[in-house]
Amino acid sequence: MRRIEQAQKILKGLGLPPRQCNEISAITFLALANIGRGDPWDSATAQRLRIHDVLVFAQTKLRKKYAENTRENIRRQVIHQFEQARIVDRNPDDPSLPTNSPRTHYALTDEIIALVHSFGTKSWSENLDEFRSRRTGLIELYAKKRKQQLIPVKLSSGKDLCLSPGKHNELQVAVIEEFAPRFAPGAVVAYLGDTARKMLHLDHKVLDKLGLKVDKHKKLPDVVLYHSEPERLFLVEAVTSHGPISPKRYRELSQMVSGVLVTPVYVSAFPDLREFKRHLTDIAWETEVWISEIPDHLIHFNGDKFLG
Repeated sequence: MRRIEQAQKILKGLGLPPRQCNEISAITFLALANIGRGDPWDSATAQRLRIHDVLVFAQTKLRKKYAENTRENIRRQVIHQFEQARIVDRNPDDPSLPTNSPRTHYALTDEIIALVHSFGTKSWSENLDEFRSRRTGLIELYAKKRKQQLIPVKLSSGKDLCLSPGKHNELQVAVIEEFAPRFAPGAVVAYLGDTARKMLHLDHKVLDKLGLKVDKHKKLPDVVLYHSEPERLFLVEAVTSHGPISPKRYRELSQMVSGVLVTPVYVSAFPDLREFKRHLTDIAWETEVWISEIPDHLIHFNGDKFLG
């Protein structure tokens, strides 16, 4: 308990709010610093840890056992605030990892490691004051560094957006910049999700006109495009880790747009032929397939377009 209480004192000194100075926050900090029950603070090192690794450390080094379902609470209520306070770096070994990558890891910053080495010494208070005086600049530098990893996209309206890094979002950008100009020129992006922010972009004016009610509980497709002439609503799933528009997903989307008075077009977008072949047997009839590496073509899974 002594090490946990000391970690809480450090977090409080760093100016974190009470909820991020609780026991699980202190244990997370100790795990990231590799400080067990008998380890001195000047031996702290910046371990690269996943959230699961924090739970393992807590049990093996601190004799504190937490259930696996605690991981999401740590991610949302501890790690996220540690990032904002410039205490940890996310994916320092590979900043391009997507938000939902199973390899996502965290490490204390070099500045924090240098600071905690002095905890318990005469220079601690002086070093802490110096760190806190520089924090604003560090946070700005960190934000700039993270922004360099984001994927920019410009909508037809001229609005600029940035998506979190990862193959899934790269494919969504391709849908907007490559698919839309070819098969829905002039279409408006009515909705765009992001692996970090589900509802990154909503065009409420278009959605209200269509009568499409959107809330955070609806499992929307990754990209929704509205094409006014002819009136069509493109419902696009970007297929990287998750599946295409399967028969089950087709029914879900059909019910979602049942009150919309425009023609829905269901599209599964793939980055390449290899990914398309992996999901071939799951694709629903009455849908379209677009492959980013051959952007000028569509594959139709609905014969009545040619025979009807």
